[in-house]
Amino acid sequence: MPALMAAYPVYAQAADDSINSAAKITDANKYDQAQAAETTAETLQTVTVSARRRDENAQNVPVAISVLSGKTLEDQRVYTVQDLQQLLPNTTVTLAQPRQASIGVRGIGNNSGNSDGIDGSVGIYLDNVYLGRASMAVTDLLDIDQIALLRGPQGTLFGKNTTAGLLNISTREPTFTPENSIEAAAGSHGYYQGKATVSGPISATLAGRLTVTDTHQDGNVENLANGENLNGGTRRGIRGQLLYKPDDSFSLRLIADYSEENFTNGVPVLYSIGPTVNGVNKYLAVSKLLGNEPVTNPDLYRLNFNGNQNVSVHQGGASAEANWRLTDGFKLTSVTAWRYWDYTPVNGVFAPTLVNYGTSDNDNQFSQEVRLASPTGGAFDYVVGAYYFHQHLNNDTFLDYGPKADIGIVGKNLGILNNVISNSPGEIDTNSYALFAQDTWHATSRFDVTTGLRGTYEEKSGWVNREAPLNTLPGTAPYWSTFGLSPYDSGNLTIHNFSPSALLNLSYKLDQDVLGYVTLSHGEKSGGLSIVGVSNAPALGSSSLLIGPERANSAELGIKSELLDRRLQINANLFWTGVNNYQATTFLAGANGVSLPTLVNVGDVRSRGAELEVKAKPSQGLTLGFNTSFTDATYLSYEKAPCPAEIADLPHAPASCNLTGQPLAGVPRWTANLSAEYQYRVSDNVNQYVAGSYAWRSSTFGAADNSIYSEIPAYGLVNLATGWRVNLNGNQSWELSLWARNLLDKHYYLAVYSAGAGTQASGLYYNASVGQSRTLGVTARYNF
Repeated sequence: MPALMAAYPVYAQAADDSINSAAKITDANKYDQAQAAETTAETLQTVTVSARRRDENAQNVPVAISVLSGKTLEDQRVYTVQDLQQLLPNTTVTLAQPRQASIGVRGIGNNSGNSDGIDGSVGIYLDNVYLGRASMAVTDLLDIDQIALLRGPQGTLFGKNTTAGLLNISTREPTFTPENSIEAAAGSHGYYQGKATVSGPISATLAGRLTVTDTHQDGNVENLANGENLNGGTRRGIRGQLLYKPDDSFSLRLIADYSEENFTNGVPVLYSIGPTVNGVNKYLAVSKLLGNEPVTNPDLYRLNFNGNQNVSVHQGGASAEANWRLTDGFKLTSVTAWRYWDYTPVNGVFAPTLVNYGTSDNDNQFSQEVRLASPTGGAFDYVVGAYYFHQHLNNDTFLDYGPKADIGIVGKNLGILNNVISNSPGEIDTNSYALFAQDTWHATSRFDVTTGLRGTYEEKSGWVNREAPLNTLPGTAPYWSTFGLSPYDSGNLTIHNFSPSALLNLSYKLDQDVLGYVTLSHGEKSGGLSIVGVSNAPALGSSSLLIGPERANSAELGIKSELLDRRLQINANLFWTGVNNYQATTFLAGANGVSLPTLVNVGDVRSRGAELEVKAKPSQGLTLGFNTSFTDATYLSYEKAPCPAEIADLPHAPASCNLTGQPLAGVPRWTANLSAEYQYRVSDNVNQYVAGSYAWRSSTFGAADNSIYSEIPAYGLVNLATGWRVNLNGNQSWELSLWARNLLDKHYYLAVYSAGAGTQASGLYYNASVGQSRTLGVTARYNF
């Protein structure tokens, strides 16, 4: 690696709702040269983006986007999606387990991580391929060229409509000049990572690239029952590519990748035992009956249960992107892709009560996109295209109760649930079709008008069953429905809808270095099916498994500027988003009043706020960065919300509560990120950098019921790094870096969620998945 970039993202506030891919430097040698030039540059570097399918200066594109270079991720040791919230503004990544992952932007999106039958509010793309579920991105970020985040409703030119934002991940392309590297990293908590990349020409018109990686980290959560450390594991991946470029008029990029993971990430620690009513805490009382001694202080990062914990994920895919340069400057692009994702959990907790539970998934998808971009340089340019997406998903929601399940769930031994095994398989097929167009009219040399329109038609069909429980005692069948175990068959479920998206963007150059803009947009997230178990369908009917579309309207007013001879960038915006028919999982009373997780359209949501991003270069080699956001995300209507423990555990508690006017869970009102990085030349062939960053988030409710027992306090994380690059003859170089993640060893939480719903004994309590502890490490790399 050359003189290393800042330990904080290089921000390119640029984009519009039509972005296809963010700024990309496809030749890694040019990328290295640009970084080396940054050491001696006296001004901020210009970042080029292809936000409107054209190469443009990021500061000239009239919508906010934040861009992370692959070098920033490497230097910061950021290799997982859940750590991106420490770098990207106004972003929240919720992770309980890989299947229960979601990304929220501007307060919208942390609502559907556990739902197989609906799309995420934030779309995720890998090399211009839409990922059908956020969980597909929960793996090592392998050989990344760039990650770009767009905020607000998208869909005008992208393959799938989203109502909150879009995360676009681009990997490095094959190069026609040799680029090879071997890298090894080691750190505390048993961390190690090995990576190797080979890239170069195969012939005059064909280049290839191959990257492999292997990562391991011991867990930081101690299980007192057996002495094991949980919340760690191993990830392995391989990515191969071919790039065919016979001339300047045609290119074909083929990509194939595979990764596998075996780990205990997301293992739940007990966050809160809920309230004590009349001197009795239900959770502690039932734990005593079971002979369990829970660890009630979450900051200890400890737990005490004798169940097995493991998650296995296998995924991969292939894609082909072809580009033709046609006559008169037109460009035709085709992107064809297939991907799969297999997930198998083992979620044993306390074996006498619950031996294993969870939902296994098998997901396959196929997509095809074709688009045509007009030439530029005139008064009018445009992009038009068509898109098709197919997804087939099978899952199985299972419950494997232990010999003392009655005591843990019912409160006394009635012979109802002991040793019961229940399975609820489900299936869903999705077919999505879209036509889209976007154009820009350059009315004057300063004033542009951009409009966009997309029409999406989507069909979803599927079913979900619940098989008769096994190993039950005679005479217990009448009780099964009370505890959600009675046999059930939904029959065929179907839903279809047409979802339009629209964009109007006006931009005006106030002077050469200052751009003002206003954007109005409409986005929709298609409806879906609730197939994670049968939920309340036996009591409410199969129609309760159908979920309507989610619709968002958004307005944004912003300004982007380059000042002081390109030593200072200040970008700011105000935003407002209203979401109708917000999709979320809630707990509603079903048979005999037992609360079960239910996916519904809960009501309306409003998110509004402001964002500020500043980057400065006060002197040669020194770069400073700062961004902050304020977000007011509120339920405008949510009348049948789950009740928090402080209400649910009271005698004669209501079946649901009203959260209208309350804030959305998991959304900090304030976020702020600071960075400083200094690069300098030690000698003619040695460069060094020193960098640090601080990421802070204000407090927020963790669980969807907004319980005071689920509140996550404010926290800040400090990361530091320093490194040296020794240039040898030719393209050879050695690099050595020292780094610290979470230097102050702050204990923080990636998700807090309610548990115990549907039981009569333990009442509501709250579990949490913990963040990484302080990790100190060293990385060595040889480039040749």
